[in-house]
Amino acid sequence: QRIRVLGWVKTGREQGKGTFAFLEVNDGSCPANLQVIVDSAMANLGSLVATGASVKVEGLLVAPPVGKKQRIELRLEKVLHVGPVDPAYPIPKTQLSLEVLRDHNHIHLRPRTNMISAIIRIRDALAFATHSFFHENEFRLIHTPIITTSDCEGAGEMFRVTTMVGEAEKLEKGEIDYAADFFGRQAFLTVSGQLQLETCACAVGDVYTFGPSFRAEHSHTSRHLAEFWMVEPEIVDADIQDVMNWAEAYVKYMSQWLIDKCCDDMELMADKGCIDRLRMVASTPFERISYTEAVKILEEAVKGGKKFDNKVEWGIDLASEHERFLTENEFQKPVIVYNYPKGIKAFYMRLNDDSKTVAAMDVLVPKVGELIGGSQREERYEVIKERILEMGLPLKPYEWYLDLRRFGTVKHSGFGLGFEQCCCLRPALTTLETLFPSQDTQEEQICN
Repeated sequence: QRIRVLGWVKTGREQGKGTFAFLEVNDGSCPANLQVIVDSAMANLGSLVATGASVKVEGLLVAPPVGKKQRIELRLEKVLHVGPVDPAYPIPKTQLSLEVLRDHNHIHLRPRTNMISAIIRIRDALAFATHSFFHENEFRLIHTPIITTSDCEGAGEMFRVTTMVGEAEKLEKGEIDYAADFFGRQAFLTVSGQLQLETCACAVGDVYTFGPSFRAEHSHTSRHLAEFWMVEPEIVDADIQDVMNWAEAYVKYMSQWLIDKCCDDMELMADKGCIDRLRMVASTPFERISYTEAVKILEEAVKGGKKFDNKVEWGIDLASEHERFLTENEFQKPVIVYNYPKGIKAFYMRLNDDSKTVAAMDVLVPKVGELIGGSQREERYEVIKERILEMGLPLKPYEWYLDLRRFGTVKHSGFGLGFEQCCCLRPALTTLETLFPSQDTQEEQICN
């Protein structure tokens, strides 16, 4: 078959005393390269064999001689374009470490490496799988606002959006008049689309959003990003048990999708243990335990000699080391922990009958920790109003949210998944942090 190929030369070598050359060309569609055989009569071999050169060629796709490792090769008939490479091209034929890829000399060329191109394809596949899962289950996609005036989490770790940069001196003194700002009050980059998503769920049924979120959290680790994407479904007539079922089904669906669609990239990116964990997650029922049961397990482990950096006691927010102990040591599979203390969870989570815990749940995964956080939402007007005041938040910005409890209240639940955390493949690559540059910790927060 005669085909046309546009790609980049991964490696090339002249043979037969310069009479022909072998090129390994990749167009970014998969990790495998296409071998191209070029006769010296057709082109200047020196410009073609340089690593990084772009080539657009036409030729005959054939089966190679018996005994060759390639399944197919292209016998070149015509060179349509050559994008030459300066000798200073910084991406060598050999594999580069993550540390080297973070160097500024490699910022714009990182996607040409095997590792980063595999991450891009895997992330694309998981995004497609996300939309497929929710559309197959008759959810509607909603685009929630990126600029908002409400703090969904109540933690105040939000980036402000303002046109009053010229008022910097007043801002430093805390005297800025937001009534004169563009929106007439304080506005922020969203930390979650959940609150707005609930308005649609309480009108058209099951919905989801998939978009960017922002956190101004001073934590310089690969688990905390200033900008990341969130998958957030909101499900009507669903309690805490229902939302746990949906979260488990979604994670299993994503895991199976990777196995079915991205096997080559997964084999390139991860060791066999990672792929085996994917198969385990896709096929194994998740363990479900209450927060109180989880704390008891951790306390027993401490009594047995296990040392944690973070103290274990009822009321703490489980740390990553606690989550990984439960998934990797205690159960050796994903675990869903539910019914958390109300003091460590957001105001919108449904208060349980014990008045100490809320109907919240987290999905914990081996080698990753928390992957999903969700809850049954508090649908009782007086209860959620009291919770807002209890957490020291003003009622006025949430009047529209309270209206959902005044006008046709309904039981509903939802969860959020940090998409970059979902793309975690192994401890050495916990986020997509190698895609973008960083000079120091502050810039790293932005670029990650």
